Amino acid sequence: MAETVRVCELNWIDYDRRLREDAPVVMLPVGSLEQHGPHLPMHCDALIPTAICEAVAARTGDLVAPTISYGYKSQPKSGGGNHFPGTTSLDGQTLIFVVRDVIKEFARHGVRKLTLMDGHYENNMFLVEGIDLALRELRRDGIDDLRIAKLPYWEYASQATLDKVFPDGFPGWPLEHAGVMETSVMLHLHPALVNMDKVPTHPPADFPRHDMYPYDPATVPSSGALSSARIATAEKGKMFVDEYVDGAVAALAEAFGEPRAAKRVVA
Repeated sequence: MAETVRVCELNWIDYDRRLREDAPVVMLPVGSLEQHGPHLPMHCDALIPTAICEAVAARTGDLVAPTISYGYKSQPKSGGGNHFPGTTSLDGQTLIFVVRDVIKEFARHGVRKLTLMDGHYENNMFLVEGIDLALRELRRDGIDDLRIAKLPYWEYASQATLDKVFPDGFPGWPLEHAGVMETSVMLHLHPALVNMDKVPTHPPADFPRHDMYPYDPATVPSSGALSSARIATAEKGKMFVDEYVDGAVAALAEAFGEPRAAKRVVA
């Protein structure tokens, strides 16, 4: 019988055995609960990295930890802002400490290869700080051989795919919030959660170069989307996901200096 890639579905004895016998990479997706326009669900930033991690682990024999599903505060220029109902965010310090504590617990279990896959643009530096604090405290406890890779999945999209998906020009990842890429990927992974009839058709958001605090919600498109996803398709989503999975598999091999060999696992 094939074994699951999900840590939460293992009993503790099998989890301990796989850590000791297989020395897998444990992959930790980190997302957010954030509005994604009128056509997408609010947990896109958790669903997408989780699916990518599980697809990678099914290929490599590694493990996927339960997703951290709350992230740092949505920013107007990359997520529409924290003023939208439903967007439920953590203070930076809270996210840092959650990441720190989870990393330390994995190390206590015997994990020595860990990957954080970020699905929420705003999380970036708070994950870095959580990683740094965890490693510093683990060194004090005599654990100095934990290695951690941080993968923002969207970085693995090739220029050729971007040119094909965005024939009129790529607007950049911040303005892609609830745009073509995320909508296409969701059409491929979770089509029942996408309502293309509600896709906004307004032009990309046009923000000033400076930032003001407190920010003015009126500067953000009222739809919550920062660009239109009207040309999104499931086929484009599959192109992205295939590249994300291939890129992440290659990144793990490079980061941990070994090929990731497939084993009897199911996602």
